[in-house]
Amino acid sequence: MSETPPLEPTNSVASDSTETNGLHAESPSVTAGPKIDINDEIGTSFLEYAMSVIVSRALPDVRDGLKPVQRRIIYSMFEEGMHFSSRHRKCANVIGNVMGKYHPHSNDAIYDALVRMGQDFSTRSPLIDPQGNFGTPNDPPAAMRYTECRLSSLAKAMTDGINEDTVEFEPNYDGEHQQPSVLPARYPNLLVNGSTGIAVGMATNMPPHNLGEVVDAVLYALDHPDAQPEDFLDFIQGPDFPTGGLIVGKKGIQDALLTGRGSIKMRAVTSIEELPRQKNAIIVTELPYQVSTDRLLAKIALLVNEKKLLGISDLRDESSARRGMRIVIELKRDAIVQVVLNGLFKQTQLQDTFGVNNVTLVDGVPRLLNVGEIIGYYVDHQMEVIERRTRFRLQKAKDRAHIVEGLLIALDNIDAVVKIIRASADVDGARSALMERFGLSEIQTQHILNMPLRRLTALETDELRKEYDELMAIIAELEEILSDPLRRRSIIREEMTDIAKKHGTERRSVVVPDDGDMTLEDLIADDELFVSISANGYIKSVKANVYRSQSRGGRGVKAAELREDDIVVKLLHTSAHRHLLFFTNTGQVHRIKAHQIPVQSRTGKGVVAQAVLPLETDETIQAVVDTRDFSDAKYLVIATKNGVVKKSAFSEYDSRSQSVIAIRLQDDDEVVAVRTTSGENDFLLFSKQGMGIRFPEADLRPMGRATQGVRGMKLREDDEVVAAASNTEADEVLLISSGGYGKRTKMEEFRNQRRGGFGVKAFKLTKVRGVLVGGRAVALDDEVFLISTQGVGIRTKVKSISRQRRDATGVKVQAVKEGIAAFAVVQQEDLEE
Repeated sequence: MSETPPLEPTNSVASDSTETNGLHAESPSVTAGPKIDINDEIGTSFLEYAMSVIVSRALPDVRDGLKPVQRRIIYSMFEEGMHFSSRHRKCANVIGNVMGKYHPHSNDAIYDALVRMGQDFSTRSPLIDPQGNFGTPNDPPAAMRYTECRLSSLAKAMTDGINEDTVEFEPNYDGEHQQPSVLPARYPNLLVNGSTGIAVGMATNMPPHNLGEVVDAVLYALDHPDAQPEDFLDFIQGPDFPTGGLIVGKKGIQDALLTGRGSIKMRAVTSIEELPRQKNAIIVTELPYQVSTDRLLAKIALLVNEKKLLGISDLRDESSARRGMRIVIELKRDAIVQVVLNGLFKQTQLQDTFGVNNVTLVDGVPRLLNVGEIIGYYVDHQMEVIERRTRFRLQKAKDRAHIVEGLLIALDNIDAVVKIIRASADVDGARSALMERFGLSEIQTQHILNMPLRRLTALETDELRKEYDELMAIIAELEEILSDPLRRRSIIREEMTDIAKKHGTERRSVVVPDDGDMTLEDLIADDELFVSISANGYIKSVKANVYRSQSRGGRGVKAAELREDDIVVKLLHTSAHRHLLFFTNTGQVHRIKAHQIPVQSRTGKGVVAQAVLPLETDETIQAVVDTRDFSDAKYLVIATKNGVVKKSAFSEYDSRSQSVIAIRLQDDDEVVAVRTTSGENDFLLFSKQGMGIRFPEADLRPMGRATQGVRGMKLREDDEVVAAASNTEADEVLLISSGGYGKRTKMEEFRNQRRGGFGVKAFKLTKVRGVLVGGRAVALDDEVFLISTQGVGIRTKVKSISRQRRDATGVKVQAVKEGIAAFAVVQQEDLEE
């Protein structure tokens, strides 16, 4: 048998060119392409791949909070009519439709996305209503051929209006179908359900939040387009995980909301149960988000076996569908519960962290956003959705009105129309003749030709006229909506409020203080303070315990080392943690905490008020009100020098801005007193010349914060209002004159009058007694603190000042050379604190 010769390289293309080493030097069938640097090619290709992953797969859109696969699943189910009111269908059917029409990727990836949207332990407000085994925190779901699904009731809000041209559509991957580039998303899904995705070079990890809280934040943004991120902290308490649990500390929440990045500390909900034989057990009823029970138990068992976690004698999982989660960690008899619990928090996922990274797509570009930016982009999206929906409905109404108008023309001229049609040779001839005779459009004419004979009845004609009138009203309303952005914002507010009412639930995650987190206020004792303000604008706070109680008529102790031309004009008894509202002569109010005012010695003169408050050059402090939470009273009543009074809700002044308008004043007026009231009090005003008036607070209608007031007291020449009081504060009013005289007078001695009068004599003044400095409601157990114009202070019991009639001259309270500048009442409840 002959051997086959070895194969040799050959070239089947004939050529006359010279051969080199058995190969043709050049071949006419081969065209040399441009040289490509492999580094450039790899870089370009990888960048294109990275952007495809970022934009088309991994990151959510800021407008609807969905990744492309989630959006395509919801839209495909919407197209198939798999609404909450329909029957469940096989998940395999959904996956096939999504993969075949919109998402040419792995069916496992699509199924995983669908399952997560239906798991109530993965998604705070599920968009898929599942049926069958959709898995547990420890086990995967059943295969897609076994499970069924449909859209949840909340998912309707995601697609509401999608058939009314509310969003843009784009071709799918093969150009055969159209898919939405974004869903209308009638509620802020990105914040409500959060999102997790890993792209190339970046990732997003956004926690879920409570639907009601997020909607409240959006409603605030609708009313306050210039709101700052800090403003939304009043509405959104923090993440609200579907598995509940505790959120420890607020710093991570604030960082996440204000910057877009933060670390949220999560902790399991635990309790202690007593067991027989003097033993205890730690019971775990809620776990941190995304923590597996099986992995947690395995970790605890490992730590116990390695003797890294001591004091545990038994460990078991008693969870069930009926009783919920219940993990029992049984302790040894001599174990210290808190020590074991701290060890569990430190070494296991009973305490875990959620790293927030709010990276989301804005116009196709990944950006890190804070909560204000997320809400802002969402509001812009909703404004566009409402505008597009309104334009669609307007055009639809106009088209129908155009047709109805043609039908009415035909009915009004029915004999002529019938005659033209009968005389025409064909439909085209009839159409042309009708258009020429009545000036109709082709669409109107076609509907006339298609009009059935039953439309010729009088009833049908009336119905058409009624329909036309209704269409005209609808068109007018829709045109008004398009021309008025405020109307569109109002529509968003109404529709979103309805969604929150239907689908909102109570918080599951509870925010608790972090023992390791100390705020500045935690380090400051809530000491009792006296805050004083001088005429030259010096302010200071002094701890109240430096003033000892003295008998009436004493000379007191030095309270301030003031300049010769300065006097103390305002004095307030408060505590370090309370808010102070400083009302100024220009009608402004500035807000700070009491501990922000420098604490000085008893004789210190203080610091200039501009160092603490944003005061203008000609702005002086006229009244100070303190509160802890703006719920101490229902209203604030402001009294001015010219006898004007204004009542506003106390909550009007709870603004995050340090300075706001308190009252709008006339050019020659200024604020002199501010009182907190319940809305049902009698209000008393006192003037410098010793007059007083009492009138029902009901005579004052509540007004907005930045408004003018009404006349409360008529004043004689050279007189002005110096003080105000309320009858519910106490049974008596304490009046002090500049000469150091004072008296207590029963409130009942001031009879009710209508506001706007001169009032009655409240203090009989003489040259020695001077003019009235002020008046305050007091109780017998209170104390009064007075400061003279020379800065000498005295603290004495109110009951040591005698009670006198309304027109009496008072008794000596403090021996002064120049006069009393100001006084404050220290109430009994404050003394007990």
